Amino acid sequence: MQLQKEREQVARYCRKLSTSRLTTGTSGNISIFNRESGLFAISPGSLDYDKMTPEDIVVLNLEARVVDGCRRPSSEVLLHQMCYLARKDINAVVHTHSPKATTLAVLGWDLPAVHYVIAFGGGATIPCAPYRLFGTPELAETAVQYLDGKYGCLLASHGVLAAGPDIGHAYTLAEQIEFCADVYLRARMVGTPNILSDEQMADAIAQFKVYAKQEEADNHFVPPV
Repeated sequence: MQLQKEREQVARYCRKLSTSRLTTGTSGNISIFNRESGLFAISPGSLDYDKMTPEDIVVLNLEARVVDGCRRPSSEVLLHQMCYLARKDINAVVHTHSPKATTLAVLGWDLPAVHYVIAFGGGATIPCAPYRLFGTPELAETAVQYLDGKYGCLLASHGVLAAGPDIGHAYTLAEQIEFCADVYLRARMVGTPNILSDEQMADAIAQFKVYAKQEEADNHFVPPV
């Protein structure tokens, strides 16, 4: 079985998507790219996460052609493919329909610097990309454009795209985007949220880079939330 490690990780993190309520039903998808082989493992479409096994995960090349696996890959395969083609620093992608962040996406709002942990995404905001039909090249191209050197964005009237150098980073970012979206929406209900300045966010981004180096040394990372 090709990319056995990556397939095991995809299956495990898909189950985490369900238990953490970052998505509902069979929505959302996860992939991991192995740059040495030029192949990526992606979750299949329309399969219950609780029943998903490594054998269900599909392996594709960068032309989005299936090279191993007996199931149909996620309908968002082009979204994942485009991230890997466009960015050498992205090796994992997590796409969710998490409720709070998707609420912002339905409103067409960016997620501003309401909390410093947004810096984990590599920028001062989590921007909202304009609506494009799911599963299309247009969605993939627009999403990558709105990443713009960062690791996360919202997809208007759709959901969340979180990426990273590894699956731990991408999944953690998906969690933190949902956390910050929840905080932002709650704050707006009772007042006007304080938004951190660009200078404050630049400091936070630099601090996260320090923690990333620590992660490499310790092989373990927990965002300083």
